[in-house]
Amino acid sequence: MACTKATFTFSQYCSDRCSSSRRRRRASAVSFFNGNSVMRLSSHRGALLTNNVLETSKSKDKSSSNNNIILVSEKLGEAGLKVLREWGDVECAYDLSPEELCSKISCCDALIVRSATKVTREVFQASKGRLKVVGRAGVGIDNVDLQAATEFGCIVVNAPTSNTVAAAELAIAHLAAMARNVARADASMKASKWERNKYVGVSMVGKTVAIMGFGKVGYEVARRAKAALGMNVVAHDPYASADRASAIGVHLVSFDEAISNADFISLHMPLIPSTHKIFNHTSFAKMKRGARIINVARGGVIDEDDLVRALDDGTVAEAALDVFTEEPPAKDSKLVKHEKVTVTPHLGGSTKEAQEGVAIEIAEAVMGALKGELSARAVNAPAVPTELVAELAPYVVLAEKLGRVAVQLVSESRDVKVVYRSADLDTRLLRAMIIKGLIEPTSNSAINLVNADFIAKEKGVRISEEIIAGVELIDSIQLQISNVISIEGKVKYGSPHLTRVGSFDVDVSLEGNLILYRQVDQPGMIGRVGTILGQHNINVSFMSLGRTCRRKMAIVAIGVDEEPSKEALQHIGSLPAIQDLVFLKL
Repeated sequence: MACTKATFTFSQYCSDRCSSSRRRRRASAVSFFNGNSVMRLSSHRGALLTNNVLETSKSKDKSSSNNNIILVSEKLGEAGLKVLREWGDVECAYDLSPEELCSKISCCDALIVRSATKVTREVFQASKGRLKVVGRAGVGIDNVDLQAATEFGCIVVNAPTSNTVAAAELAIAHLAAMARNVARADASMKASKWERNKYVGVSMVGKTVAIMGFGKVGYEVARRAKAALGMNVVAHDPYASADRASAIGVHLVSFDEAISNADFISLHMPLIPSTHKIFNHTSFAKMKRGARIINVARGGVIDEDDLVRALDDGTVAEAALDVFTEEPPAKDSKLVKHEKVTVTPHLGGSTKEAQEGVAIEIAEAVMGALKGELSARAVNAPAVPTELVAELAPYVVLAEKLGRVAVQLVSESRDVKVVYRSADLDTRLLRAMIIKGLIEPTSNSAINLVNADFIAKEKGVRISEEIIAGVELIDSIQLQISNVISIEGKVKYGSPHLTRVGSFDVDVSLEGNLILYRQVDQPGMIGRVGTILGQHNINVSFMSLGRTCRRKMAIVAIGVDEEPSKEALQHIGSLPAIQDLVFLKL
């Protein structure tokens, strides 16, 4: 909806019921929107004032693939590249230095990385607002500065499902190979030795494995360890569902309980401030002596120097590692060369099937984000379950358009209360769209689902929310603006409608051009306004009138096919019975 901000005076009246003591005449404001200017026509004075406003951000036409430059900075499967080439111009540039990445990024709309490329604040600053999407081909996103991405309005998507099984299989492979000393026995044999007694292993059946991080990969490891290997499984994850764990016979326990009772400890947690080096001298000291550690998650969750010491003194019997704090690790790494450590070069998702699946998954997520589609893969934006995307889409449009209507009705929209009548609702997406509608028309910021909350806070717009029980997914959305006026909308026949302004019921499709005004409820007014529009060759598409009492005040909404001239609006606004008028281009 193209619109700019205007002062709308009838909000002072809409919240009143019928009053017998109203002024018969007020100066009525006529707002005409043209490009980036607001023209207020006062029918009381006949004066014309023009105020410049900040340019509104416009979405680019994405009909041509040449509009999108997609940089792939780490190897991606050909199947994914094929998907990307259908939507943009793809450049594959591997092993870029931070300086080279910053140099290229200002010309790119999307960036796809794996785990090696660090997408820092400097990268987002260097993009100068052009970078719209960062795609992480995998699960973890610790190599992307999410706060900076959010501030710069860049959506971050990942591919969390395609390599889940591959990573789980590698964890199980490491667990079994470590228990039976497969790697060390293999090296011994290749050195022409026969050391059967040296490489006696330990059995896995009946032993306890602690799954540290019960997300997608942790869940799959637990399922295989219990069903296929006959192990006892406990898990620690402060955000995991106890019902989900118990469904496969897994008990959720505290961190200390998990590591102190486990024979094997398999790490599947993200690298965040609270997990950085969480496995250190203190936690190793709490473990059952002779425990074995598997890590296919993130290297930074282990203090590698402390692990070396724990291996040396026997606190930890063995470790199997696929990830490291620094990748690749130093050539003289004591950890990598330690005889009690089995290592692989970050092979978690490295199966042919997983590589192809991840490539396609991240390509589709990036392509969808560039198209502006709702995504269940978004990391730093309100995510929508795939099954709800189609059902929620018209309410997303409604939310933004209500915000855009509100900002034209009240000059200051600092305090906004949103009331949802809903059966069950996660409001984050709709709140973001309301904020977008409220702020974007008078802002030079590029506002989207990612940075809406951040910019609202930055601009001092305070949003409060309330949910009232309803029957449908969303019955209605109401905006109460600065204790001055309220508007309400619903989705009807799949399209957004304005259904209430203050105390007046209306039924207005929020599409096209709309003339909205307050008038004295008296005979002949609709005909007089229609005649004026006809004289200016403006065709009426619909008309809706709302009133609380006969012959008092009413609100009239008229949809028109053409954009009225300022002369037409001034003519309508000069009618004695019309008290306020605003033109909205939706």
